[in-house]
Amino acid sequence: MKRAVLAPPALPASALAELKEWLGINTTREDALLGNLLNASLDICEAYTGVRAIVTDCEETWPIRPAAFSVTGWQTLSTRPVTGITGIETVAVDGSRNPLGVEDYELDIDADGVGRFRVLGGTNGKRVAVRFTAGLATGWDALPDTLRQGAIRLAAHHHRQRETGNAETAPPRAVAALWQPWRRMRLA
Repeated sequence: MKRAVLAPPALPASALAELKEWLGINTTREDALLGNLLNASLDICEAYTGVRAIVTDCEETWPIRPAAFSVTGWQTLSTRPVTGITGIETVAVDGSRNPLGVEDYELDIDADGVGRFRVLGGTNGKRVAVRFTAGLATGWDALPDTLRQGAIRLAAHHHRQRETGNAETAPPRAVAALWQPWRRMRLA
């Protein structure tokens, strides 16, 4: 599976203002850097919690597993929570795409935002691209406080550590504590 974010969410000025207030910065000289740190923090939040924070248009490309060749044929999207699946296209070896007819697939989104699809037939490619929207909140200001504060603190942490060369992969404990209630574990 390969995922692409088709349209990343635009963070409002209030997000940058929160981070600058946390860091005690009152100039605009580092606004671009701080905005990039906030976006990276939201990506790390998703990796840590298993939940996409802000609703985003995404696409996942999957090998086709037709229902006729497996027990159920259902394939589960890796991004959560899915709010809507907008279409499925076959992807040929040369990269050309053709939309599947609605009779050629089934979709399902459960109460936890887990999106599933099943290809029934009518495919000429070996892969399908599934387009969908996924995310917990419609925007920065609608994010739960613990996720928003964790993103601010992580961006601030990375800003402070930018010249030390300290490349920690896990979020700091204070951030992990804020995000822990949102963490979704998957059984392998």
